[in-house]
Amino acid sequence: MKLNLDREIQVAIDAVRHASQVCRSVQQRLATVEALSKKDKSPVTVADFASQAVVCSMLMKAFPDDTVVAEEGTGELRETTRTLLRGVVCDEVRKVFGGATDEEVLTWIEHGATGDGHEPRFWTLDPIDGTKGFLRGEQYAVALALLEKGKVVLGALACPNLKQGDVEGVLLVVQRGQGTRLLSLWDEKKKSKQIKVSRTEDVTTSRFCESVESGHSDQDASSQIAQRLGISSKPLRMDSQAKYAALAAGQAEIYLRLPTRADYCEKIWDHAAGMIAVEEAGGRVTDIDGNPLDFTQGKELRANRGVVATNALVHEVVVNAINL
Repeated sequence: MKLNLDREIQVAIDAVRHASQVCRSVQQRLATVEALSKKDKSPVTVADFASQAVVCSMLMKAFPDDTVVAEEGTGELRETTRTLLRGVVCDEVRKVFGGATDEEVLTWIEHGATGDGHEPRFWTLDPIDGTKGFLRGEQYAVALALLEKGKVVLGALACPNLKQGDVEGVLLVVQRGQGTRLLSLWDEKKKSKQIKVSRTEDVTTSRFCESVESGHSDQDASSQIAQRLGISSKPLRMDSQAKYAALAAGQAEIYLRLPTRADYCEKIWDHAAGMIAVEEAGGRVTDIDGNPLDFTQGKELRANRGVVATNALVHEVVVNAINL
């Protein structure tokens, strides 16, 4: 039976749009954010916390029984020494919800820790995926997904700096079984359109999409795999789940997330929204062994090693090349 998720989709769209507006506002005062980030010696930014507060506030209001598995916690913000950081975060959230108190903002952020990833139904959120890309003014994403019985059934993936066709600022909206729609993130009146992955069957003419940050994936191994496949074109490098968006829209054919160490486990919020966007656009997403991503293991993809996303047509040959 097809799930009726019309209300969930609309709330998800509104939530990531509002969160993206907050992120854009923070970028306009990036000098302050950079100073905080350097002081903390951490890529966590004001926008991470403010974005999570905005999304979780809207989810709490619309679906009070749903839990959320998100990236950020409030331990740092509640420290008495963090009044500057807390104040900036709350000020940004009040640009969306004008009457919000500091305590309300902290409560909304904390709602992102109400789930452990084992609930029958829960949301998973990355309030800013690609923090370093955000700080560079390049690609980042606000990634929200809904899971039911261990399956990703809905995704809203906002990529504020990504351009696809005549749309600058992309929002991918996905429901399982209904394809992937591309909307303008900033122009709500602009008509949505269905997008599809590339139909390239010749792997030698395929294009890799990979992280800018080498610490996120083994880029040396990726280069070796590209050589095995006879791919000579330069990879499309960008931060965040914008890579999934590029793949879903046919701008690349292959995205590899190769483990940088044996014990590393991917986080569910880094892949849920992007995975469903690619799959519903006609692509395929597995781990490096060809197994489907298993979202029944809690906050991490503990049953999987790495991630391989492709346009489906070259998937088997890519997986085989990885495991030579």
